[in-house]
Amino acid sequence: MNWMYKLEQKWGRYAIHDLHKYFVFAYLIGFVLNYIGDGIFLAYLSFDVGAILTGQIWRLVTWVVCVYNDSGILGLIFMLCLLSMGQSLQQILGTFRMNVYLLGGVLLNVVGGFLVYFGSWLFIGTPLPVVLSMYYILLSMFMALAICVPDATVNLYFILPIKMKWMLIVYYLELLYELYIYYSVGASSGVTMGIVTLLIYGSQIILALLNLALFFFFSKIRLSRKQKKRQREFQSQMREPRFHSNAPRHKCAICGRTEKDDPNLVFRYCSKCTGNKEYCQEHLFTHTHN
Repeated sequence: MNWMYKLEQKWGRYAIHDLHKYFVFAYLIGFVLNYIGDGIFLAYLSFDVGAILTGQIWRLVTWVVCVYNDSGILGLIFMLCLLSMGQSLQQILGTFRMNVYLLGGVLLNVVGGFLVYFGSWLFIGTPLPVVLSMYYILLSMFMALAICVPDATVNLYFILPIKMKWMLIVYYLELLYELYIYYSVGASSGVTMGIVTLLIYGSQIILALLNLALFFFFSKIRLSRKQKKRQREFQSQMREPRFHSNAPRHKCAICGRTEKDDPNLVFRYCSKCTGNKEYCQEHLFTHTHN
């Protein structure tokens, strides 16, 4: 039992159903505001640590509607695709874990934004304003689905059928290329400027990928040392040639008789003995557990 399961047992009833839809709709609202106000509205909604510290605390939340990468109609279609993909991911993970993934991504971005701001202030003497948006968190939702069902086929943009695992590789390469572009643009003025540009514009990509990695790492079920030992013993027994045509399928651990000695014998495993030991009907209840 891992910590995620314990959290779900305690807080699962408070999970928000279809949370991904709210974030997708918020992104679409930001897409419209970006065109209507020519970026004026988003200037008052974007993530800005300096403004937050002066009292504009709404920016801690309202940045989720900000849109910076203008991908046009294809971006809108992709967001609509994410509605159905998010539904599939929620069915696989469950409502609570879907909440942990999305809200964890939002929280990680906020914390990462503050760390970059104060860290850059400390080390280079100038606080760096980090650009944050929900685009890459929502994109990583598709990547999470691809990790869960890599061999499933999706109709990209409702037209092109392609396996999820190949799309996952494509998106990984695309994000790495974007990070390289951010660095190379700044690096034309020096390595330091390359790193600065990467932190300002690439932090949202790095944080989205980090959230993806952390979620699956902490969601992994970890076995105790005793459970791992029993698992190895069971696997080694399964590899033994017990089901060959001349080999018996059952053997009593006490008397050594098999179904070939007496076809009427009944064999059972003892749940209290270690090593998956099997006993015939005469010794199942009379043997000493070990």
